[in-house]
Amino acid sequence: MSDRRILGALLSATLLVLPACSAIRGGDDAQPAETTAPQERESSGLRLPSLPNPLRSNRPVAPEGIGVNSFLWRASLDTTSFMPLASADPFGGVIITDWYTAPEAPAERFKMTIYILDTRLRADGVKVSVFKQQQTPDGAGWADAAVTPGTSAQLENAILIRARQLRIDTLAAEE
Repeated sequence: MSDRRILGALLSATLLVLPACSAIRGGDDAQPAETTAPQERESSGLRLPSLPNPLRSNRPVAPEGIGVNSFLWRASLDTTSFMPLASADPFGGVIITDWYTAPEAPAERFKMTIYILDTRLRADGVKVSVFKQQQTPDGAGWADAAVTPGTSAQLENAILIRARQLRIDTLAAEE
């Protein structure tokens, strides 16, 4: 699917969801927020909920912060910093890297998905899935390959070690 089709599908889905926002807010009888400019209220015919503007407010948009343990989140990003990121969702606790090819092994590439499963710093609070592909013999494409056993566990341990170090550093800075 091309990028334009993906963007079009995303835009269509957004336009389908927006009318539901006015129903949540109270339907057509709901009064628009006072902070919304009149030209914004009437421009599209859709009633959009008023959202705080982080540029005009001193209070944070999400006062509860990210939805997962911040030390595990930061440690996961630090540990995979050599790989390009495809997606990072701090509220859902999912980090997806793009394919990475090491310079010393150009015929294989790796991709990771990291799940942060808890708001506490715990050994079972992180799960890593590693995917490997090798170049086909004709060099025309990539084929899935088996990952060395224990690779996911080693990456989980590296993330946990980094998270513990970040926590120790934070506690030391607070004293």
